[in-house]
Amino acid sequence: MAISYKDSGVDVTRGYKAVELMKKHVKSTYNENVIGDLGSFGGFFSIANEKMEEPVLVAGTDGVGTKLKYAFLLEKHDTIGIDAVAMCVNDIVCQGAKPLFFLDYYACGRLYPEAESEVVKGIAEGCRQAGCALIGGETAEMPGFYPDGEYDLAGFAVGIVDKKKVINGKNIVPGDVIIGLKSTGVHSNGYSLVRKLFGDSDKAALEAYDEQLGASAAEVLLKPTKIYVKSILSLIEKVNVKGIAHITGGGFIENVPRILPEGVAAEIEKNSYEVPAVFKVMQERAGITDEQIYNTFNMGIGMMVVVDAKDVDKAMESLRASGEDVVVIGKTVAGKGVILK
Repeated sequence: MAISYKDSGVDVTRGYKAVELMKKHVKSTYNENVIGDLGSFGGFFSIANEKMEEPVLVAGTDGVGTKLKYAFLLEKHDTIGIDAVAMCVNDIVCQGAKPLFFLDYYACGRLYPEAESEVVKGIAEGCRQAGCALIGGETAEMPGFYPDGEYDLAGFAVGIVDKKKVINGKNIVPGDVIIGLKSTGVHSNGYSLVRKLFGDSDKAALEAYDEQLGASAAEVLLKPTKIYVKSILSLIEKVNVKGIAHITGGGFIENVPRILPEGVAAEIEKNSYEVPAVFKVMQERAGITDEQIYNTFNMGIGMMVVVDAKDVDKAMESLRASGEDVVVIGKTVAGKGVILK
C-alpha cells in the first residue's frame, strides 16, 4: 500500500492556499527597491538608492516567544506578526540603521491557511510601520513536532547605515540625559513568567474585565509591541543621539549597560513616570523585588535614548512630534551598570 506525503500529515494544497491568502498582505509592503515577486527562491532588494559613503548592513533576528500561547488560546492571530517585526527592527534601529527588508519563519504541526494569513497580515502591518519590505519567508509544516493548532514564529531583518553614523554608545559620558519612550505594555518578553501569573488555559478568565488592569488580561497581554523605527530615524536626523537601548528581555538592568562605555553608569529615576498597572499587578502576584522585576520586564519603557543635556528639549520635541510619549527618565553618572533610584 502506497503512503503519500498527505498521508503523513502534510497537505501541499494547504500551502498553496496559504500563499494565495497572504499575497496581498506581502505586496502591501513592497517599495521601489523590491525586485521580483513572491514565489522566487530568494528575495531581491536593491540598495542602489541608498546614497552613503560607506554603507554597512545591520542584521537582527528574534522570535515572539511564549506570548504565542495567548494567540492560540484566544484565537487571535492578526497582531502577533507585529511583535515578530518589532523585536527585530527595534534592535537594528538602535545602531542608527534604517530597516530595509524582513523575512519570517512560520512553523506548525498542521497548516491552517486562514490562521497563517492572519499572522502574515500582522507581519505586513509591522513592516509598514517600520518602513521595510517583506520580501520572503518560510512556512514549515511539521506534523508530530508541534501540537495541532500551535505554531512558532520568528523573523529576520536587515537594515543599512552609513558607517560614520553608526550609533554605539562609545561617546556617552557622565552628565548625559536618558530619555524614555513609553511602551504599549509587556511587549514580547517575560511571558514564561506572565503565563504563570495570569494563566494560559482559561479563556473566559482572560477575557473578563480586570479592575486592577482597567481592561481584560487578554487585551493587555496581546497588545502588540510598539515599533519605534520611524520616530528614532527622524530623531537622529535632528539631534546627536549618543546611544539607544531597546528594553527587551533582561529589562533595564541588562539592556541599558549594553550601550554604556567603561566607567559610566545609568541612574534611573523610577518615579519619573507612572509604571503601567500590568507591571504593578505582576510584581504583587509574583512577590518579587524591584531589582528582579526591572531585570525582567520593560516596566512601561520600550526604548531609551541618550543625548547631551543641551539637546534634551529638541529631542523631546522631535519624539513627541512623531507621536511618542516620552519622559526624562535619568542621567549617566560615573560608575557601572544601572542604579535604580
